[in-house]
Amino acid sequence: MRPLAKRNGSELDYVRPVRRILVGGLILLCLGIFFLWRIDSPRVERFRANLIDRVVPSFEWASVPLAHFTGMIEDFQSYQRIYQQNKDLRRELQQMKAWKEAAVQLEQQNAKLLALNSVRLDPKLTSVSGLVIADSGSPFRQSVLLNVGARDGIRDGWATMDGLGLVGRISGVGQSTSRVILLTDAASRLPVTIQPSGQRAILAGDNSAAPSVDFLENLDSIKPGDRVVSSGDGGVFPSGLPVGQLTLGPDGRYRVWLAADYQRLEFLRVLRSHQGEVITDTGGLIVPPQPDPAAEAAPGEDATPQEGRADG
Repeated sequence: MRPLAKRNGSELDYVRPVRRILVGGLILLCLGIFFLWRIDSPRVERFRANLIDRVVPSFEWASVPLAHFTGMIEDFQSYQRIYQQNKDLRRELQQMKAWKEAAVQLEQQNAKLLALNSVRLDPKLTSVSGLVIADSGSPFRQSVLLNVGARDGIRDGWATMDGLGLVGRISGVGQSTSRVILLTDAASRLPVTIQPSGQRAILAGDNSAAPSVDFLENLDSIKPGDRVVSSGDGGVFPSGLPVGQLTLGPDGRYRVWLAADYQRLEFLRVLRSHQGEVITDTGGLIVPPQPDPAAEAAPGEDATPQEGRADG
């Protein structure tokens, strides 16, 4: 046991000095190469050139695999870029398809409007523009104040728009100001139509940015992204006013992203409306009422002898 221990100890004694010599020599070699490349002398420059000419060609066999490996890395990076570009192009293609569908719908609507261009519109369907002078938005009430009122002919219940979509309705009119209850207010209820299915529903404000849609009959006929417009039921709002787009909220309920820009309500347009004619006799729309012959007869004239003479 002792000779083996001595032999191992002697090997360790030899390894340490050799390691130190090799490390020191490597350091000296690196320093020499550094100083050799730093010396600015024509003779040293020629020596460097001759050294490069002799050493570099002999290492071409080692540079070939390195060049191939570098090319593989560049090809992989190019493949990643092409894959990402392909994903972006697919996403843009889907967006273009959606825009194409919207353009087709607008083209159809434009054709209908051109066909109805000669129709005489009701002169009472006009609007009054007002400036938003105060915003009383709070967690419990969503409303704004306009600088138009009774002196401008504003009345309660009239619809207001910001140029992009429906904002709310007039609720409270003063002499020179009026208050607008927004669609996001908890007291707001608006009959709407979901297109293209034509399904009727109620847009109920809940003090959130996206009011909920209640009283949906057929959930299979609607999908997120459908257009929501006012239905005109009840005669409060005109029909066809843009409201927003249908979306599915985090709570699983259908909601509406409003088309109006509620973050920048500066000018609002109040749509004038008027009470429609109440029809009690629906038959009068088809056949006008006939005059009574007895009522048109002259006073004191008896119709019975005339009938007798006619029979005779």
